[in-house]
Amino acid sequence: MSLEAEIIERIRPSKEEFDKVKSSADKLMTMVNDYLKTNGIEAKTCFVGSFAKGTFLTNNDLDLFVKFPMDFPERDMEEICLKMGEELIDGERAYAEHPYSSGKFEGLDVDLVPCYDIDSTEHLMTPVDRSPFHTKYVLSKVDDAMCDQIRLTKRFMKGIGTYGAEPDVRGFSGYLCEILTIKFGGFRGLIEQGRNWDTGTVIVIEEKGPDFSDPLVVYDPVDRRRNVASAVHEDTLRMFRVACNAYLKSPSVKFFFPNKREPLSRDELRTKADEKGLRLLTAVFDRPDIILENMQAQVWKTEYALAKKLNLNGFITDSAVHRLDEKDFTIVFALKNDTLPKVEKHMGPPVNIASSKLFLERWKDNPYGEPFQENGRWYIMSERMFPDAVSLLTKGTASAGIGRDVDPDSQRLYNHQLSLEGTDQSLLTDLLDPIPPWEV
Repeated sequence: MSLEAEIIERIRPSKEEFDKVKSSADKLMTMVNDYLKTNGIEAKTCFVGSFAKGTFLTNNDLDLFVKFPMDFPERDMEEICLKMGEELIDGERAYAEHPYSSGKFEGLDVDLVPCYDIDSTEHLMTPVDRSPFHTKYVLSKVDDAMCDQIRLTKRFMKGIGTYGAEPDVRGFSGYLCEILTIKFGGFRGLIEQGRNWDTGTVIVIEEKGPDFSDPLVVYDPVDRRRNVASAVHEDTLRMFRVACNAYLKSPSVKFFFPNKREPLSRDELRTKADEKGLRLLTAVFDRPDIILENMQAQVWKTEYALAKKLNLNGFITDSAVHRLDEKDFTIVFALKNDTLPKVEKHMGPPVNIASSKLFLERWKDNPYGEPFQENGRWYIMSERMFPDAVSLLTKGTASAGIGRDVDPDSQRLYNHQLSLEGTDQSLLTDLLDPIPPWEV
């Protein structure tokens, strides 16, 4: 049996598992339909997502859409689903592109999503109105064998860390995996193509739409105006391409089920930092009480904002990693330098203008030297406001443009030594010794 056949046997849900999920799904739909009927609500229900398409892996979740008439007020539609979610699945208000209810039913994660019952994606009224059309499209293109190929693709993406369109992964959604696998005739065909994808790759599934500037463009076969791959970051695309080449060169189960990496010891981490000439800076913030998807996006925004602040002030960022925990989130920077000289050159006015006299008068007793001329301007050596990275972020984080809901006053900063002593070793390992998951 080939490696891929073995993986399929391992990831394909058993008949018992499928029957259990199917039974729960049937009960859930009946319960929701009864609720709608009892409350006199005119709406239809349908499952979308991997369960409805038959492409799910183990630990499946259920996406039940409630389709309302096109003249139904959107706010009323949302509130009905949220209230129904609270009562039926102990649901909580969640957001993707508009509100829905997320909860549990018979041990399965359930999303209860309101949408409009439209007859064409040309008449979209909410962003999620496309989802039933996605399900219909995939079902029209697959058989049992292709469903298994899609499962291979999804498991491969999970194994290499590129599965999911949520902000923390910035990768390939389940639907994107499905249509790419269909487009290229299976998992192996997709991998053969993916090995050559670079930033700017454009893939037309059915019909080309408007131009997009995203790293990867895949036109939605049910709505050519949409790029299904808009969430894929250039770093994620690069990881996928590298993984495709590595897999084709030497296939291994580790691409699908990578080993868990043991973090380096503190001494090994110190040695790695010294060998690379890098200095560590850790920033920890309280986690605000907001929706997970929004929180993930704000962690990235905070990381980018602080890196920009550091770079603009002369503390050059080599790389960074972050982790979101239950009560806080941590960002660790590897800097090429975390201190700068005590004084810096400060530019003054041109030497031939009247105001230069005021400049000279102001700085005549400068403890770091008299003003001097250079290329037709006056300059002075003055004391640097932020001689180290910690002092910069202590004062500058609030104005750096971090995530809107992130409290800058909750920030705790740890310099190089304290980071080596106290920052989580797995984070430092990923930062100082990054290796692909399949090489662990």
